[in-house]
Amino acid sequence: MAKFEMRTIALLLALLMFTIPALGSERPGGFTMIGPGGGGAMFHPTVSPHDPNTALVACDMTGAYITHDGGRSWRMFNLRDVVHFFAFDPTDPKTIYAGTRNLWRSNDAGETWKLVYPKPSTIQAIRMNSDHSDETVIANPDPLGTIQAFAIDPADSRTFYAATAKDQKFALFISRDSGNSWQQTDTLPEQAQHIWVDPNSPRESRTLYAAGQHYVVVKNASGAQNRSTPFELLDVSMGFGDQKKAVIYCVSKQGIFVSTDSASSWQKAEFPGNGSQFRAIATSLRHPETAYVSYKDMSEGMQLLNALRRHKQTWFGVAKTSDAGKTWQLVWKESSTPAANVHDAWISERFGPGWAENPLDMGVADQNPNLAYGTDFGRNMQTTDGGANWTALYSRRVPGAEWTSTGLDVTTNYGVFWDPFDSKREFIAYTDIGLFRSEDGGKSWRSSTAGVPKDWLNTTYWMVFDPKMRGRVWSVNSWTHDLPRPKMWRKRATLDYRGGVCRSDDGGKTWIKSNNGMDETAPTHMLLDESSPVDARVLYVAAMGKGVYKSADGGKTWALKNNGITQSQPFAWRLAMDSSKTLYLVVARRSEDGNIGNDGDGALYRSRNGAESWEKMTLPAGVNGPNGLAIDPGSSNRLYLAAWARAAGMHGDGGGIFVSNDGGKTWRQALDRDRHVYDITIDPRNSKILYASGFESSAWRSVDRGEHWTRIPGFNFKWGHRVIPDPADASSIYVTTFGGSVWHGSVNGKSGTLDIATPELQPGR
Repeated sequence: MAKFEMRTIALLLALLMFTIPALGSERPGGFTMIGPGGGGAMFHPTVSPHDPNTALVACDMTGAYITHDGGRSWRMFNLRDVVHFFAFDPTDPKTIYAGTRNLWRSNDAGETWKLVYPKPSTIQAIRMNSDHSDETVIANPDPLGTIQAFAIDPADSRTFYAATAKDQKFALFISRDSGNSWQQTDTLPEQAQHIWVDPNSPRESRTLYAAGQHYVVVKNASGAQNRSTPFELLDVSMGFGDQKKAVIYCVSKQGIFVSTDSASSWQKAEFPGNGSQFRAIATSLRHPETAYVSYKDMSEGMQLLNALRRHKQTWFGVAKTSDAGKTWQLVWKESSTPAANVHDAWISERFGPGWAENPLDMGVADQNPNLAYGTDFGRNMQTTDGGANWTALYSRRVPGAEWTSTGLDVTTNYGVFWDPFDSKREFIAYTDIGLFRSEDGGKSWRSSTAGVPKDWLNTTYWMVFDPKMRGRVWSVNSWTHDLPRPKMWRKRATLDYRGGVCRSDDGGKTWIKSNNGMDETAPTHMLLDESSPVDARVLYVAAMGKGVYKSADGGKTWALKNNGITQSQPFAWRLAMDSSKTLYLVVARRSEDGNIGNDGDGALYRSRNGAESWEKMTLPAGVNGPNGLAIDPGSSNRLYLAAWARAAGMHGDGGGIFVSNDGGKTWRQALDRDRHVYDITIDPRNSKILYASGFESSAWRSVDRGEHWTRIPGFNFKWGHRVIPDPADASSIYVTTFGGSVWHGSVNGKSGTLDIATPELQPGR
């Protein structure tokens, strides 16, 4: 077995034995998340059956969140993958389970987590070679594969039931020793979405229900019966009443359906209005007469008359039943204007009620059907009064100011910026929600995209202040987000990207379009030549799919400068300039298959004449995914390259940090423990200090010009972007992330017991 694999396994075993600081205690370095909160998709709201103030929610960006105060504040923990379900021990309120590709358990109310499945002793390697550096545990034996749905016996917390998938085969397993060993009991016809245990069934012969898209399997003493459905299930939920009455609710493209006879028959529910489409449904486990459903596209009145009148108003929100689906009431009903009973934070105020859409997922408390959550593309909304009111939990207003995160933050961001003439004016460049501004040193935040063209509002990738002209600042904006991730160019031509440059003369409060001569594009980075005349500023922009644009009149007009760049529709991604005004261009890779030496390779270019011509440079051996470049301000021949691994090898080959002392003629690797490095930055106060971050749950620091690197304790989000030194505190940093907000903390945290959730995997050691 390779040395890397042996070391990885040893570190993973150590990971499982560490005692990690308490959830309520401070992270190493005092790291906290800043920003307005929310902003991304949230799923699987789950309320503790023991304490209604404790709840969990997952997001699609690897973060998971827990609250112990009814949603007033949240704490992120990170299990290095997207969480697909949560489950609470039926007898011990401190024991919680979370399912990623693996099964995790916390015995201290979410403060620390340990691996349950696969067993640590069976782990042979960790594969990490996708674009997102997803971590796949390779174990032998591995009888279960992936646990897709999970339940605990309501009277025996040592008995687990799991619906699994392995090699396109689906099965039902049982463990009677808390997951130490498993036995297959039945096969399943397809992937399971949920599994339930009937608490009214005999303990020695439980009745189980497993639901997929096209079936409900009922397993009891007579065996397992596959009961097909006449429709494809989009979502399904089940509850069990005191009178041994079980109710199954489901939604499909055909409507809402209810079964009260164990899926033997289904009744279609009558729903108010016309044309409604349904997305999520949830009932209370102990009060199945109550359920909530997420709907959209509902119209009122006669459909034919509406069509003749061209009446297009539709409604979305949540409906509730209190009589097992016989009737439904619209407890959340919105269109283009906010509903009086929906108390949102900044999202509806800025983008309108429809931006986040109707809930993607819903959860109802087992013990209290009036307590429910609805999560959508930007928010977590809660009702405590049975739907009479819905309140946002992702953000709160600062008294006398704007909005701040409650800790439930799912934002992707690229940079943090400060006005050189006002240290309290701070900006964060975001995906999906554009640019945000703080006027109180980061305590509260407000949207700052007034004047940006509508088709460019989605993402602000970068901004540059003029250090000699108060109020003057430029930004690059696009409707295309998440670049340079392949999902954004895999199926969409870069020639269709929309975006451009904007200029502000009031410190970023308002903007005007400033891209004359620049085609619509996705500009991702910008440089200002600070030595250029104040009245004729020279600016450079990297534009994905177009190349490099240059302006010599402060951004009023632009010209494409691609002479010498050999790629067709080059993925121009990052720019850098040294003290002699030599320009460097990073061209992102446009292939995913792990190959090297073809037209999908990324590249590094240099221009010695203000972008009038470019020369291609040599990349380190095995590297075709350059992602960031930094230049030593005291020695322009010393270059630092951040590289993204190829989909080759167990950990991914050709990634890490590389150093050149001869202007890029030759390179040597300085960091290979992390091979998915997004960017590298130099501390402006001390060029010996370097920082880096990427998609392997770590931020890194070097104090000797990149020769040696140590992990910064306290930051453990799976997908990091870049580290930005805090201009007000030499010992503090900001870390921007791909879906986990902006983190702020000290580099001097004690490593000791590592982090709040999972310690560093430390690949390569």
